[in-house]
Amino acid sequence: MRVGMFLNYAGGFREVADEVVELERAGVDLIAVPEAYSFDAVSQLGFLAARTSTITLASGILQLYTRTPTLTAMTAAGLDFVSDGRFELGIGASGPQVIEGFHGVPYDAPLGRTRELVDICRMVWRREPVVHDGRRYKIPLPAGEGTGLGKPLKLINHPVRERIPITIASLGLKSVEQTAEIADGWLPMFFHPGRAAGVWGDALAAGTAKRAPELAPLDIFASPAFAITDHPEQVLPLVKPQLALYIGGMGARGKNFYNELISNYGFEAEAARIQDLYLEGRKDEAIAAVPDELVSAISLIGPAGHVAERVAAFAQAGVTTLAVTPLARTSAERIALMAGLRAIVG
Repeated sequence: MRVGMFLNYAGGFREVADEVVELERAGVDLIAVPEAYSFDAVSQLGFLAARTSTITLASGILQLYTRTPTLTAMTAAGLDFVSDGRFELGIGASGPQVIEGFHGVPYDAPLGRTRELVDICRMVWRREPVVHDGRRYKIPLPAGEGTGLGKPLKLINHPVRERIPITIASLGLKSVEQTAEIADGWLPMFFHPGRAAGVWGDALAAGTAKRAPELAPLDIFASPAFAITDHPEQVLPLVKPQLALYIGGMGARGKNFYNELISNYGFEAEAARIQDLYLEGRKDEAIAAVPDELVSAISLIGPAGHVAERVAAFAQAGVTTLAVTPLARTSAERIALMAGLRAIVG
């Protein structure tokens, strides 16, 4: 099992890079850089590539709608080049609030766009002239659109690898099925090792049955909050604000992927109450309504022995990469925590 860590949105590039250098020395396998409506992830990934030598660098995630598929492919090839083949492309649809509210782009057809983007990226990395006639993307633009001067082009540079790993963040059943079919990795959010199979098992099996033989087994990510502590009751509440935000505030009633997921985990009444409270502006009450049982199940928080048991449970559920969020106040504490997780995982 790989040990990884998600970086925080906040903080300066140089300070973060210093910390990542120490994390690399501590044996951490992977660093994932998120991109929401913060600084872009690509700048930071390039900066980290120059400061590190062995650690895998991943985008966690680049959004489908904010770059053309060919630019996504070029960016991934560039990051793989400057890191000497250490980049993994994480992509995802994000959500309407960010895509339409911040980028001003319609949030449409995430499933179809994902498949087409993956196909185009792999075509670019093979240095084939890019010709794609899809429902969402047509390259080159067909006659009657644009100037008519477009022609098929291939990437000028020779990529370090023609098969850069692609990890897809997905939650819905159709999306997870497609991920298991076409991607190298799958990044779900709020992975519950005891109940994930009940929610996604059939979708993963259906996608795997259609998986191309040249693809390795699907790398399954989990991204739990993490702390080694003898007082978990003091740390578990720190996870609740994020859960309340996603369950209650990421979307509208009837259009919230995270609320649906938590309901499918068996917390239907709790998910509905959290959403009601959050959308009514009663955020503190929504946070308090997040069940302790849920927080414990999707996190790695407790004494080292308990964390080891939970790591084993994630592995038993099929997780192959633990990309955690360490709950620590300082860089030194985060490095110590990640070294502790490395020792537990082995």
